[in-house]
Amino acid sequence: MTKLTDVQFPFAGAPSPDLITGGQPTADDFATMAAAGLKHVINLRPENEDAGFDEAALAAKLGLRYTLIPVAGAGDLTEENARKLDAALATAPGQPTIVHCASSNRVGGLFALREAWVKGKSNADALAYGRAAGLTKMEPMVEQILASKG
Repeated sequence: MTKLTDVQFPFAGAPSPDLITGGQPTADDFATMAAAGLKHVINLRPENEDAGFDEAALAAKLGLRYTLIPVAGAGDLTEENARKLDAALATAPGQPTIVHCASSNRVGGLFALREAWVKGKSNADALAYGRAAGLTKMEPMVEQILASKG
């Protein structure tokens, strides 16, 4: 049987148990993940970013909880969205969840902010978690956001 962490899709990572992060999975990837036990999809791509299929409809068909938190870029890396991510994750504690965008960079950025602002982690620890979740080229921006929040 396929495990969730065995599914190969762009920029896939597993920063903590029951959490997969990454870029855009294909429809087939979602089907494979659902068969492997995935329960919740959190999509950070705004509706104007075409995935090539209707992700919300596919999630419903596969029996997956689906949450959309549009993060178009650094301007959407806000405390409000970090709290929305935390609330979405809290709806299914311990259930296998994927959080994705196109490249996992926004995912990592939002997770870093969540770690600092919601979970009270140090900026260094928050950034480390963000990197584990996919933060790459947006790291300087996220670091600046965290520093400005003091």
